This record gives sequence, structure tokens and C-alpha cells, in this order.
Amino acid sequence: MTRLIIVEGLPCSGKSSTARFIANALEQQGKHVRFVDEGTGNHPADYEFHAYTDGEIIPLSTIPTDEWSVYLSHKIYDGLPWHIEAPLMLEKWRHFVREADQDTLYVFNCVLLQNPMCETMMRFNLPEEVSAAHIRAIAEIIAPLEPTVVYLHNDDIADSVRRAADERPGWLDAVIPYHVDGAYGKSIGAAGFDGYIACLAERQQREARILHTLPVRAIRLDNPQRNWEHAHAALAAWLTGGV
Repeated sequence: MTRLIIVEGLPCSGKSSTARFIANALEQQGKHVRFVDEGTGNHPADYEFHAYTDGEIIPLSTIPTDEWSVYLSHKIYDGLPWHIEAPLMLEKWRHFVREADQDTLYVFNCVLLQNPMCETMMRFNLPEEVSAAHIRAIAEIIAPLEPTVVYLHNDDIADSVRRAADERPGWLDAVIPYHVDGAYGKSIGAAGFDGYIACLAERQQREARILHTLPVRAIRLDNPQRNWEHAHAALAAWLTGGV
């Protein structure tokens, strides 16, 4: 039986609300659920805001803000070279599996596909095969939990991003430079909003190919943003049938 459900998809595809919907539905069935959204700061399988220096992993939340500059170049995401970052992340996944509670069903928002793709593809512009190998290594580590990936495929990327941007003042000002100024964005000459969307479209294609090769059960919802009521009904039917 599945003990880990991971909701994946592009930004603005509805990952967080979908993961929360799944967690709530499972709780209503009487299951003990741990829902972990992205950005919580204390993820059991991820280092969201941590640095690595002198062989020690340091939560940046424990460091005074006026000292952050000393550690940011050692930040596990965005700071370390890939050959150092990758094994740290895999060991974090191993630790999660070792410590996972036998009676708890975990529901994660992303981390299996999105986070590795942001690093291997967007930040470093590594070949798709490198992304796939790392993600496959994670899938093999979490295999004892019989994971299921719920993937939200979006054919309306630009429209979804525009809608989300209206609700998140300043958000685009951060995500556009991250993508177009990263190694992949530069490699395709990406610029501005259209360049950001081009990066996301290619990422979604790569994620679909990679997911197809993984030893995990995958459920794909096509364009759930067009009819959330229908998407939630499909998820509820799956959850009622037993995960």
C-alpha cells in the first residue's frame, strides 16, 4: 500500500491545493497523514533552507540574518556545485525512508521532480540523462514506501502563470530572472516572460519523459485547472478505491 504520495507539476499548476485536498480526503478516511507543503522550512526529505560547510549541515533559520551572507554561497540549493549537492540530497531521502513512521501516510508537494529539475536543468543546464539518473536514484530509495506520483499536466502554462501572478505581487520579478538567467535559460537565449514560459514548457516535457521511466505508480491529471471539480472528483474516486 502506498505510504507516500507526491504531487508534481509546474508552478501555478495547483500542486499545493491538490496535495492538501488529497491529505484532507485521506484524513477523512481515518488515516494518519502528514502533509508537507513546499517552503515549510523543515521538510523530512529535503533541505529547503540549509547550508553545507566544513562537513556540517546548517539550518539557516538558526543563523542571525546579518550573518547569512557568510553561508549563502554554501547553501545546498543555489550555492553548492552539483557533485556535492546531489549526494547530500540522496542521503536526505535515505534518512527520510529510514525514519518514516510505519503508520503514517505522507503527502508531499513536489520535491521528487521539481526540485531536482530546478537544479539540474535550470541552474546547471545538465543533460536530461543526468536529471533522469538522479530522480531515478530517488525513486529507488523511496521504493519501500510504494510511492505514487500525481502529476498535474498543464497545456495553459502562460495563462496559469498570469493568473497566479495577479494573486502574488512581486512573484514574477523573482522567478523570471531565476529561469532566464540560469544556465539553461541562457543556453536558449530566454528573456522576459516568454523566456520563462519557454523554460517551463521544456521542463514539463522532460518531466513527463522521466516520470514514464520511473519505478513508481503515476497518475496524470491533464489540465485540472480547467475544471477543478472534475479533477477533485477523479482524485476522490481514486482515494476511495484505496491508495
